[in-house]
Amino acid sequence: MTNCKQSSQDETIQKSVIPSEVIESTISAIIKKHPDTDVERLTRGVNHTASLWWPADGDNNEFKTWCKEHFIPTDKERKAFFNSVSTHIETLYGHFNQIALGLQRPIHVDLGEILPIDAAFGAYSAGAHLQNDLFDNKIAFNITLNFPYYSLQEKEEYGKSWDRLNWAYARLGDLFTSRTPASIIQNYSRVSTDSEMYISQYNIQAGKLLTEENKTIFPEDMVLLSHWNLRDELKANYPLGDEGLEKQKMIYEVMKHIIRQTIPEQVINNPEYKWAPYSNKLFKNQEEVEAIPEPDMRYQQIINNFQALKAMDAYSPLDTYIRRNFEGSMEIAQPEVEELFIEFLSSDVLKEVGNLISNRLGRPLQPFDIWYDGFKARGAIGEDELSAVTRRLYPDAVAFENDIANLLVKLGYKRERANYLAEKISVDAARGSGHAWGAAIRGQNSYLRTRIPTDGMDYKGYNIAMHELGHNVEQTISLYDVDYYMLNGVPNTAFTEALAFMYQKRDLDLLGMPSTDPLEEALQTLDLIWASYEIMGVSLLDMRVWKWLYENPTATATQLKEAVITLATDIWNDFYAPVYGIKDQPILAIYSHMISYPLYLSAYAYGNIIEFQLEEYIQNRSFADETDRMFMLGRLTPNHWMRQAVGADIDIQPMLNAGREALKLFN
Repeated sequence: MTNCKQSSQDETIQKSVIPSEVIESTISAIIKKHPDTDVERLTRGVNHTASLWWPADGDNNEFKTWCKEHFIPTDKERKAFFNSVSTHIETLYGHFNQIALGLQRPIHVDLGEILPIDAAFGAYSAGAHLQNDLFDNKIAFNITLNFPYYSLQEKEEYGKSWDRLNWAYARLGDLFTSRTPASIIQNYSRVSTDSEMYISQYNIQAGKLLTEENKTIFPEDMVLLSHWNLRDELKANYPLGDEGLEKQKMIYEVMKHIIRQTIPEQVINNPEYKWAPYSNKLFKNQEEVEAIPEPDMRYQQIINNFQALKAMDAYSPLDTYIRRNFEGSMEIAQPEVEELFIEFLSSDVLKEVGNLISNRLGRPLQPFDIWYDGFKARGAIGEDELSAVTRRLYPDAVAFENDIANLLVKLGYKRERANYLAEKISVDAARGSGHAWGAAIRGQNSYLRTRIPTDGMDYKGYNIAMHELGHNVEQTISLYDVDYYMLNGVPNTAFTEALAFMYQKRDLDLLGMPSTDPLEEALQTLDLIWASYEIMGVSLLDMRVWKWLYENPTATATQLKEAVITLATDIWNDFYAPVYGIKDQPILAIYSHMISYPLYLSAYAYGNIIEFQLEEYIQNRSFADETDRMFMLGRLTPNHWMRQAVGADIDIQPMLNAGREALKLFN
């Protein structure tokens, strides 16, 4: 368990002490020195700088003198300053990113046993002191004074008339909105790495799971990471009829034990035991042994993250992690996100889709049917057949890396452009489920990671690889091809998830196994609606758990466990029981993201909405050309990006309307 206590030097929270009269006299003095200056920009800059100026930075007179000396009055000088700073920021961010990539490589990549020293280096953040150093040497104040911060509401309003340079100036102003002590940043790095390691090694030996008749029903060597591989194996069993249903029910029993922490601690990442999930009996060497439950570690990880992130609250104008994540990172207010999700979850379309799924399955819906996979083209193809193809094509990471350019050509890229993108993407075999790690400086590669067993990449790994490839392509375009470094990236992670989903759903096309179903478009719409239904409920849970934590900041892991199960059950009863006809299910609490990626799940839900709007827009256009154009827009705010990309704001109604039309084809 990570100790989240702050060091003594940070126990006294430092705050600005510059009085309003000093701020006003500073502004007046600068106007007198530079009478033609932009007063609105000056006023913003001085006020924001004052809000971050600590007593150790100097007294009132030193503040005033420093601002007079360092204010940049002319557009020409400001542009030159901006260009220089952008280069330096790229150098710093790029190399710290490369250091983190290297230090965490033994944790993320399957290189063998993780040694304690690997974990220690992986938890170390070389850049934790960067922000403090830039304040201490006053580089940060040069930026806050001359490139002031704009709130989300102001960006939405002023952004209507900003050109690309003004957007880049605003993003430079976003770099220093708060001033958090390095020890707090370093502590969160340790906590976050602990959580990632906990999840990356949470493997279930599926081949050692027993029915009540003491039979195994999964391949002996099958190992499934929670929750990703458990979910994917559950999806893979839809084409198998009753045999598949038996496996799905067993996986759900495993999930419930994980959620409730009644899973025997001995079976986690351990092939020495056999476990009967229905009775929760444990066997070793054919003898029953005592099952020792996991000691609520799943929920302790959430608390550790909460405490580490809450420690930053006092140093930010966005005074909770919830606000920093939504208003800050996503640039969408949390109440707006929750309202949109509830609107979707309450739609009458979902009950109709649920009835259709039940009819297609020939049975009543089960809770795990939140992952129903039968609308996809591959729903009719067995996973063993697909895995045979992917193992032959991709026996190792090198084979997939060497084929990326060919995959991009199949998606419509010209060979030269495909090579340009592919040469900037490297592939590793992941220890966990997989992820995409982007570059932060031009000249570096982004990294695609997915699980690749010794006998080659199975279909699960390939499907994840296609998702991560979408991320990598976005990461490459939005770094290498944007006009200003300060605009690199996307408005928020939902936008990179959107492109990742678009790549992922084309996986069979790229294997040369395209669907010939005339209803394919309708099926894709229903698939996206059902996937959005699932992930929006999980996202709603994630948000409500964090609200509960802020209301109960001293809660124990056991208290949090009970709260999470209650919240998950309540959301199920409100939005899923009317469709499924089953009450009191905790399944929404299984997601590993809640443990190691706090409040990230909403990005997937928004990613689905954005994906639909992007797909609708490019339907009769070039996939390659349009995704290039869109992701060269860089990091605008979400709605400004969408308006320039597809000419509309983010909206769930187009997806729901398309769902209503699709359902008519199945009546």
